[in-house]
Amino acid sequence: MIRKAMTAATIAVSIVMMGAGSASANPDGPAANLHDMAACSNWYNSKFKFHIWYNSGQSGSYRNIGYSVYDFNALRPGDGAAYPLRFCTKNGASAPWPGSGLKIKNNAASGENSHYKYMAEVCFNSGYKGVRDKMAPYQHISQFRYVYNENASFRWV
Repeated sequence: MIRKAMTAATIAVSIVMMGAGSASANPDGPAANLHDMAACSNWYNSKFKFHIWYNSGQSGSYRNIGYSVYDFNALRPGDGAAYPLRFCTKNGASAPWPGSGLKIKNNAASGENSHYKYMAEVCFNSGYKGVRDKMAPYQHISQFRYVYNENASFRWV
């Protein structure tokens, strides 16, 4: 009887623990968003499934984001410091793309969610607060309606 109860409890705890993960729950997320090569690879084949652009119409410089970002100006990868998330530096025929190297916070105009399962939200305030633009799986927004150049955080929901 005790053995059956312990086995049932172990199975229940295992099921709860397996279900605890999500696209946004990763302690290495800030470091990956800052330093992973996928952040600045071609957006259409990046393993990171949210793409944010400097200009409307998915143009100019961009950044691929894999994990939720509590504050675009203060990613904390675990070294005790906070770093801003920036648009990737991309060089065109005669000059860098518009937005190259600029901070994402309050500078993004459009986005695309290429995740097959999760909704993406770009929020006006840090901490996933305030008005937001939402994108269903495989949806893009050519120009943010609520957070155009006023964006501070991103999350998967």
